[in-house]
Amino acid sequence: MNNDLVKLKKFSQKIRIDILNMVNDAQSSHIGSCYSIVEIIVSLYCKILYVDPENLSDVNRDKFLLSKAHGSCALYATLAELNFFPLENLKKYYVDGGILPGHLDKTVCPGVEHSLGSLGHGLPVGVGLSFANNLDNNKGQIYVLIGDGECNEGTIWEAALFAGHHKLNNLTVIVDFNKIQSFGDVDDILTLDPFGKKWESFGWDVVEIDGHDFQQLIDAFMLPHKKPKVIIAHTVKGKGVSFMENSLDWHYKSPNTQQYEDALKELMILK
Repeated sequence: MNNDLVKLKKFSQKIRIDILNMVNDAQSSHIGSCYSIVEIIVSLYCKILYVDPENLSDVNRDKFLLSKAHGSCALYATLAELNFFPLENLKKYYVDGGILPGHLDKTVCPGVEHSLGSLGHGLPVGVGLSFANNLDNNKGQIYVLIGDGECNEGTIWEAALFAGHHKLNNLTVIVDFNKIQSFGDVDDILTLDPFGKKWESFGWDVVEIDGHDFQQLIDAFMLPHKKPKVIIAHTVKGKGVSFMENSLDWHYKSPNTQQYEDALKELMILK
């Protein structure tokens, strides 16, 4: 592994520790959903996005939308570590008198492009931003991260149809395909298969990758496309902590003292 990728991996470990501390301090949920998207968000902010924390009003900036906004800790931690806002603000996540809500509110957090929470809304907003950029000859790129369970929502497919029809080649969607949604396995609740072919039939370029492999992520993001592009990122819910991986429990649970200490020990070791 080259030195650059090692740095990204170390940074991701730091993000996972931040997430663990935030969820533990607030005794909140969704740590599994946060851990499955860490490498995706880190790749975007460290290697792909044109966005300057000192100039967030730049109209030509790239925009990232976290549609599965229950994974907000992963975005908050990344933004804080990259100086979009002070690190100490992470201690004010989801607590009485705090400033960082459980879901995303752009009015209180620098770097958050749109307030999101209800599933299925992020992609339609991203499609609107993409279409507007094309009308304005704005070269800014739009990136939207959605969940696999979120693809049960009708607004996802309405937006996908519109984007394909208009050949929005400034739009990239990433699907966090961890295969577990709020009440069970995706295949048991409402299967998405044939998933890639669905997107293709809507007029999208489709790439399938390992969503925890930095090189695959970077290559997929940089792949040119003349149509909207969807990256189906195969991920692991709870990635990085052995007893959380592939477990529905950690969609909702917060760690007890022993679980917190055990998770922290694992995360302190670069794997």
